[in-house]
Amino acid sequence: MSSITVAKVLNNNVIIAEHPQYAEVVVIGKGIGFNRKTRDRINLSSVEKMFILRSQEEQEQYKQLVPQVDEKLIEVVQEIILYIMQNSNQQLNEHIHIALTDHIAFAIRRHGQHIDIHNPFLYETKEIYPDEYNMAEFAIRRINETMDVNLPADEIGFVALHIVSAISNRHISEVKQHSLLIGDLVGLVENNLEYHVPRESLDYSRLVTHLRFVLERLRRGETVRETSSLDGLMKREYPEMYMLAWKLTKVIEQRVHMPVYPAEVSYLTIHLQRLAQKKEDEVDLGTSGGA
Repeated sequence: MSSITVAKVLNNNVIIAEHPQYAEVVVIGKGIGFNRKTRDRINLSSVEKMFILRSQEEQEQYKQLVPQVDEKLIEVVQEIILYIMQNSNQQLNEHIHIALTDHIAFAIRRHGQHIDIHNPFLYETKEIYPDEYNMAEFAIRRINETMDVNLPADEIGFVALHIVSAISNRHISEVKQHSLLIGDLVGLVENNLEYHVPRESLDYSRLVTHLRFVLERLRRGETVRETSSLDGLMKREYPEMYMLAWKLTKVIEQRVHMPVYPAEVSYLTIHLQRLAQKKEDEVDLGTSGGA
C-alpha cells in the first residue's frame, strides 16, 4: 500500500490522515489540503515534499497549534525545515515542527506589540554553531519576507538553537543551557582578567570554540589524555591562569553535574594565557603610544 487516506483537512497545508504503517498521522506540506475531501487518497511518492508527524504526543500538540497560527506561517516554516534538512543532510527531530512554528508565531506577536526580547547569548551561539546560525539567518529572512515583518537579529540566535536541538536530537533547554554556560564562563574570564574580549575577534572565537569542545567532550563521554608534564609546566609557568582554568572547570562541573578531566585545566590554561598576553600587549602599546 503506497498511499495515505485523508481523514480530516485542517487547512490548505495540514491534514489528518490514515497511514498504512503509523495509523493516524498529521501530514504537513504545501497545498496538501487544498481541494481535498475525506477519504481522498494521496500517493506516498510525494512524501519528500511533506512531513508526517508519527508521535501521538507531537500530533496532539500540532493539532492544537494549527488553529492559532497564520496559514502562511505554517507554509514558510515547512519551507525552512526542508531547507534545514537539505543543508544539514540530517533527519530532524519532528518536534521542530511544533517548536519552531510556535516560537516564530509568538515572536511575530511580540514584535507587533513592540516587545522585542534581547538574546543574551547571540554571539556565543554564532561562534558555537556557525552552520546552524547561517540556516537561521535564512529562516528569519524568509519569515520577514513572507509575513511582512521585521524580526530583529536576536531571533536568529533563538532559531539557531531550535535547529541545533532538532539536528542533535537534544532538548532545546539543554542546548540553551550550554550556550548560557559558555557566556557565563566568558564573563568569568573577562572579570578575572579585567579585559573585555572583542566579540568579533579571533581571540573570542578561539576561547568559545575551546569551551564548546570541553562541553561536547563531556556530553559524549570522551576521555582526555593525561599529560602530567604539561600540567606541571602550566602550573609552574602560569599559576594565575592555571588557577582561573581550574575555577572554570569547577563551574562547568557544578552546572552540568559531570566531572571534568584534570587535563582540560592544562589545555584551558594555554588559551587563557594567550588572552592575558594579548591584554598585556595592548596595555604596553597604549603606554608607549601615550609616551
